[in-house]
Amino acid sequence: MSKTLLIVNLGTPNKPTYFSVYKYLRQFLMDGRVINRNPIFRFILVNLIIVPIRSFTSSKVYKEVWDKDTGSPLLHNTKKLAEKLRVKLPDYNVEFAMRYQNPSLESVLNKILVNNPDEIIILPLFPHYAAATTGSVYEEISRIISKKWVVPKITFINQFYDNEKFIDAWVEKAKKFDMDAYDKIIFSYHGIPNSHVDNVYEDSMCSDHDCETKITDKNKFCYKATTYETTKLLAERLNIDESKYIVTFQSRLTNKWLTPFTDTVLESMPKDGNKNILVFSPAFTADCLETIIEIGDEYKELFIESGGKNLDYVESLNYSDSWADAIIDIIN
Repeated sequence: MSKTLLIVNLGTPNKPTYFSVYKYLRQFLMDGRVINRNPIFRFILVNLIIVPIRSFTSSKVYKEVWDKDTGSPLLHNTKKLAEKLRVKLPDYNVEFAMRYQNPSLESVLNKILVNNPDEIIILPLFPHYAAATTGSVYEEISRIISKKWVVPKITFINQFYDNEKFIDAWVEKAKKFDMDAYDKIIFSYHGIPNSHVDNVYEDSMCSDHDCETKITDKNKFCYKATTYETTKLLAERLNIDESKYIVTFQSRLTNKWLTPFTDTVLESMPKDGNKNILVFSPAFTADCLETIIEIGDEYKELFIESGGKNLDYVESLNYSDSWADAIIDIIN
């Protein structure tokens, strides 16, 4: 039986230029699962306001992380992960794709289908389900596959936030840091609009479902609930007392996103005597702009300017052996 494993990441511009970043941001933000507003309003907002402005600043930041040989760190890390998985999974055809830009889901799926596999296992590299990430990947794959005459068995993995080996992989990354040396530890997750988590519940809002304390049948697909659960699992494994860590959310577009905001929390911490901080970003399985620049440079600078002394961040899983082993456990 022939099987293909397709790992999917969010995406990256093809080049760190204004027009390439413009094209990437436009495709990303025009997705109705990312900005779930009236299509006409979304078109105006994205094409006339957000993208023309953000493309200038984002292209400058992409140039800071762009490697002349390997290009985008997100693309490089995902490519290397696929290479490692091919070695560890000799009985599988392993491919990778990006939800936005290249290699596109459509081109990679067409390549896979030429070989007529019995099964395609699709793993979006997002530990916590969100409509804007995993949900968008599923929608795009459904659109592509629905046009095909022959459809093989499709196995779609929608989240793995509590997978034991996934937690193990993060624990291994944390070994180089002494948890006792820090005043506070921040678990910073990519933010999403409040409306996205509220939409999980048909008859109420996220705030009615104890998302910060436990996983239930009703909140098990709530992004906020699953991020808090990952945090608790990591804190237990690393022996971090509940009083010493905080869950925050970064990379917001508006103030109507999940709170508390990472930058706001970091800015206030030195005033409370917390001057040595360690930051985890468990939602990012590969280092990218949000970890390298946003946390490693921008938030660090903000923290130091506010009176902090030291901010370290735990690098993402990237293409470590333990992360590859976790993926094998997840698909099995």
